[in-house]
Amino acid sequence: MSRPPFPFTRDVAGLRDGRFDLLVVGGGIYGAWAAFDAAQRGLSVALIEKTDWGAGTSQSSSKLIHGGLRYLEHYEFRLVRHALHERKVLHRIAPHLVRPLDFILPVFNDQRVGPFMLSCGLTLYDLMGLGGQPVRRHRYFRPRRLRHAYPYLDARGLVGGFRYGDCQEDDARMTLVVAAAAHAAGAVCANGVEALSLDAQGAEVRSDEGETFRIRAQMLINAAGPWAMRLLGEDAPPTRLVKGMHLVMPGVPGLRNAFLLTADDGRVFFVIPWYGRTLVGTTEQTITRAEDALPTEAETDYLLAAVARAMPGLGWRREDVISRFAGTRTLGVAPATSLAAVSREFQILRPRDNVFMPVGGKYTTARCDAAEVVDAVASALGVDATSRTDETLLPGTPEGDFNRWRGSTLARLIAAGVDAEAAHTCAMRHGCYTDALLDLIEDDRSLGQRVHPAAPFLRVERVWSQSHEMARSEDDLSRRRMPLQLVVG
Repeated sequence: MSRPPFPFTRDVAGLRDGRFDLLVVGGGIYGAWAAFDAAQRGLSVALIEKTDWGAGTSQSSSKLIHGGLRYLEHYEFRLVRHALHERKVLHRIAPHLVRPLDFILPVFNDQRVGPFMLSCGLTLYDLMGLGGQPVRRHRYFRPRRLRHAYPYLDARGLVGGFRYGDCQEDDARMTLVVAAAAHAAGAVCANGVEALSLDAQGAEVRSDEGETFRIRAQMLINAAGPWAMRLLGEDAPPTRLVKGMHLVMPGVPGLRNAFLLTADDGRVFFVIPWYGRTLVGTTEQTITRAEDALPTEAETDYLLAAVARAMPGLGWRREDVISRFAGTRTLGVAPATSLAAVSREFQILRPRDNVFMPVGGKYTTARCDAAEVVDAVASALGVDATSRTDETLLPGTPEGDFNRWRGSTLARLIAAGVDAEAAHTCAMRHGCYTDALLDLIEDDRSLGQRVHPAAPFLRVERVWSQSHEMARSEDDLSRRRMPLQLVVG
């Protein structure tokens, strides 16, 4: 990398004064990976985001890096194999951000898929991951053991269950880190810069300060997600917007595993421990505008009823909901019998000669999908350079033995007065940049205290976010740099 990723600096002047090979519009996970990849190949790159890094769909996922077990039912084997490969790559290049998580899949006698077929599917899931995966192979458990470990499961009709592995991350945090990697590779980056229109010479943009100017670029990647079509006018390709909503519920004492469950209508959903709380989701609903991606009472009732059916012992009610969030996927328009069957296959659209637009895909496969887009851009520019993001450690990734680094870092944080849970959270969010945070704590021990008693985030993270992570508003700080709005409500 040509410069340190942090401090991650906002460079509006560099956007205005430069001339670029590539302008990436949209600072979500796809735009961030594309900018990083292109800059690393030697292209001159600009990356802009109208609000903040990961502020759209990329802050509203299920916080997972996973193969998508449920896609096997729709025979999307290529997508699953592709995602499982990426799970391995992402854990290797960012083990502090992408962490193994066990899932429990209970089986009830009224489910349409029984234990034998599930065992076959999980065996295939293990085999498709090939070697070197960060998770354990699946295992079957009898009903008695499941009821003992998880007494809140519905004992009626429980015939057994499985454990399998996937990975978890903080989606907004990871998007920020990838954008910072693009900055380190030489990209000129700025949040708070909105694209107003795209043309053959680049884009007309407006900054939060009210200045309108032109960014000159030969090629553009329109990675604005559900807002992308508005920038293309009559050239906008047909797409489908699908909203998904999650609930944030209280933490379940002692729970370290997630659950894959099935609702009454046959849709699968997750129950996932996250920062001391529990995520429940997701729903699926077609919408017509990005602004319609808002949580609804009907979706809240649907998810609460689905949890109550499988886990009545939790006793969750509407007043237990801490927060809710919704995001939108931009998918192709191929016909499907249900939203669950709508293909997540990645596509590269080219609505104009100099504009490339990613559609479909998923958070897990964003890195390699973005590499495909940059391949197309490089070909159009006549540049012969291949992607190296699969072998480049993301910012904060410790070198050497990861477990040894983690143990010593936790010990230092705890010695500095940080409680054990917050120490683990800090280390896994900041990686080797935790050393810089420790320096600040040593100068002011009060920075080692939590921002809020119910959230495992430290006061020093707030200071660091403002000085080194391009946080410019309270929403930047409390929704994405630290997801306090989700965890505290």
